[in-house]
Amino acid sequence: MPAPGVDVLIRGAGPVGCAAALALHAAGIRVALLDAGSTYPSFRPLALSYASRLILERLGVWPSLETTPIEKILVSQAGGFGRTRLSAADADVPALGYVTEYSTLLAALKGPVAPLITRDEVRARCTVHAEGSAPGEGKRYGQDALVALAEFEPRATNTAFERFTAEGPLALLPCAGGHAVVWSMRPERAQRLAAAPEAQFLSSLAECAGRAPGQPRSVRARSVQPLSLRVRSARVEGSEVYIGNAAQTLHPVAGQGVNLGLRDAWELAALLAEGIGPDALARYGRRRALDAQATIRVTDWLAAGFTGEAAWRRAARGAALTLLDVLPAPRRFFARRMIFGASALP
Repeated sequence: MPAPGVDVLIRGAGPVGCAAALALHAAGIRVALLDAGSTYPSFRPLALSYASRLILERLGVWPSLETTPIEKILVSQAGGFGRTRLSAADADVPALGYVTEYSTLLAALKGPVAPLITRDEVRARCTVHAEGSAPGEGKRYGQDALVALAEFEPRATNTAFERFTAEGPLALLPCAGGHAVVWSMRPERAQRLAAAPEAQFLSSLAECAGRAPGQPRSVRARSVQPLSLRVRSARVEGSEVYIGNAAQTLHPVAGQGVNLGLRDAWELAALLAEGIGPDALARYGRRRALDAQATIRVTDWLAAGFTGEAAWRRAARGAALTLLDVLPAPRRFFARRMIFGASALP
């Protein structure tokens, strides 16, 4: 049998695959990045956590990345009481997150990994799957995400808004003076609003968002994305390992998908730097289980448990938001958990 051409072959050249390639290459591991040349929506906002910023800084790509920092998040519910205000000070970080576009992040990562990219199969000791959505039926939410870029009056600053509604959460993320809109709703309504005249869309958005963000004035780059939860039963199978969306595909509430994937990539590279083999891969599977399962449960709970029109549901949402707002310790824990993953646990 011919000897492997590289130590690690990464399938999938999205942000998570590129980050893994950069980290492995920096550790002196022979790596190849298989790029299938996938296409992506014209506008796809990402909310990077402060932990993701630290990873990207260590990979040397952060200075070239254009982002809008999130210093505060105002969480509320439509048609009911209760709100929570999260700030960077709650988590002792410079910013709770940083908004960028998928294409911007991918361009910043792809430049440094260009010499590692291949279009051909390469023999390897270990194969890392980072090619996208986890297989299987999983759980299809009764929601689609309507994504867009909206301009408001006044212009967006450094505050993000998360608004829970009966149909699903609405996120307004500050993005280059406007707001990136990630609006979960019934699939049929998402399709109607995506194709609706601008005035009708803006009226519906203003009604849902409330007065805190201001008045929406224009919108562009509307698209609809189906939402589901898919989790691979095993992260490691023999000499193959699954990271990012290939391991778990999440609801976009709280913006955890890409951040969890970058933590996957970083920890995998750290373990493989100690040696490539079954023991290292088994340790990776064990070490990532807590962070992944906790993040999956939180996002699924927020997506499914914070919806519904029943009066008791509204009361429960309001009580939860009010308690989080008035109790500093749980608010700090929640903020750090969303930023750093399981390392925020005691």
